[in-house]
Amino acid sequence: MTYQETLDYLFNALPMFQRIGAAAFKKDLTNTLALCDHLGNPQSQFKTIHVAGTNGKGSTSHALCSILMEAGYKVGLYTSPHLKSFTERIKINGEEIPEGDVVTFVAQNKAFLEELKPSFFEMTVGMAFWYFAKEHVDIAVIEVGMGGRLDSTNVILPELSLITNIGYDHMQFLGDTLPLIAGEKAGIIKQEVPVVISQTQPETQPVFLAKAAEMHAPIYFADQVFRVKASKPSVSGMQTFEFESNRGIVQYDMDLLGSYQRYNLPGILNACKVLNTLSWEIPETAIRRGLSRIVANTGLKGRWQILGKAPWVICDTGHNEDGIRLILDQIGKMTFGHLWMVIGMVRDKDISKILSMLPKDASYVFCEASIPRALPAAELSAAALGHGLRGETIPDVNDAIGRAKQLAKENDLIFIGGSTFVVAEIENL
Repeated sequence: MTYQETLDYLFNALPMFQRIGAAAFKKDLTNTLALCDHLGNPQSQFKTIHVAGTNGKGSTSHALCSILMEAGYKVGLYTSPHLKSFTERIKINGEEIPEGDVVTFVAQNKAFLEELKPSFFEMTVGMAFWYFAKEHVDIAVIEVGMGGRLDSTNVILPELSLITNIGYDHMQFLGDTLPLIAGEKAGIIKQEVPVVISQTQPETQPVFLAKAAEMHAPIYFADQVFRVKASKPSVSGMQTFEFESNRGIVQYDMDLLGSYQRYNLPGILNACKVLNTLSWEIPETAIRRGLSRIVANTGLKGRWQILGKAPWVICDTGHNEDGIRLILDQIGKMTFGHLWMVIGMVRDKDISKILSMLPKDASYVFCEASIPRALPAAELSAAALGHGLRGETIPDVNDAIGRAKQLAKENDLIFIGGSTFVVAEIENL
C-alpha cells in the first residue's frame, strides 16, 4: 500500500477515539500487551519518561523532549492526538516518523492487526515503541492518552513518572470527582520509580501520597520546590518566569506564551532535577536552552499560538473547564477592543459548565470540526443562547474564522478554540 492507502486502512479499520469517542475506548491493556509481545516487547529496549495529567501533559512532554535534546540525547516523543499529520504523534529529536516507516510497520504486521483488532490508539502506541527501539533512542518521553492506569502507554517501566494536574475531563471513563480521576492518573506510578506532581491540589494530594507509599516510589510536589513568583512576556517573544530560590531570584524563558505554563514549569524543572540524580546529565545550560526552544526543537503547535496581529488572532487547544478558565484569564490580561470567539466543541462532553464561563460581551461564530464526534454548530449555538451567548453559525472552521476576520477591527482579538479538533483544522496553523 502507499502511505495514503496505509493511513486510510488505519483510520477505517481501527476504531479511533479521536473520531468516534467512547466506542474506541478499551478498558484494559490486553491488546497493547499482546501487540508488544508480537513486536518483541520493544518498550523494554529503551528508557522512558511517562507523563500524565488533565491539562499540560502535552506542553510538559514537549518541553522535556527539548531539554533532553539540548543535553545531547537522542529523544523519542510520543504524543496524541495529532493536529495536522498522523506522523506528528511519533518523533525523534523533533523529526516525525518517516511515512515509509508507517507503511513498513503496517505491512509487516497487517495480518496480526486484523486478528487482534486493536484500537487506533493501541496500534499507534505499538508503532511508536517499535520505531523508537528500531532507531535506538536514548530515552523517549511518552504522553498518556487518557487517564493512566488503563491507558495503552501504561506498559512501560519508566525512569520517572510525571503527573501535571487533575481536572474534570473524560469523566464518563475516569470518574466524576477529582480523587477518582487522580486515582486513574496515579496508575502510572510504578514500584520504586520516582514521581513528580506538578501541582499540589488538596483534593488529590492524599491519593498520590497513598499510591506512592504503596509503590515505595519517591514523590515530589514540584510547586513546593519551585515556586513561581512572577511571569511576564519578555522583549524577545519569550515568556519569562521568576522563581525564588536560595540563590535569590532565578529566571527562565519559555517560547510557549500561555501564562498557564506557570503550572507546568515547576514539574519540568523538578523532573530535570530528579533525572540528574538518576545518572542522566542535564546541565543548567540545556534546561535554559531547551525551555527557550520548545517550538523550534519539537514543532509543538496550538498552545496559545499567535496566528496574526491587527487584529490579534490566537488559538489554543484547551478544551475542558480548567483549560478554558486559564485561557479566559489570559485573555482578560490583554488589551484589545472587542473579543470575537470562534468556538466548536465535541458532542460527548458536558458543555454547559464551559458555556457558563464564556464572556457574554463577546461576539461568537459557532463552528464544528469535520469529525463524527463534533457537536453540530447549530446545536452548540442553541445551547450557547441559553447562556446568553450570541453569534453566527458557520459550520466550516475556516469559513468561521474568515467571517470573524471580516467583522473584526484592527484592535480586536479573535480567539479560536473550544476543541483540539477545531484548532487542527485551521489552515495556516
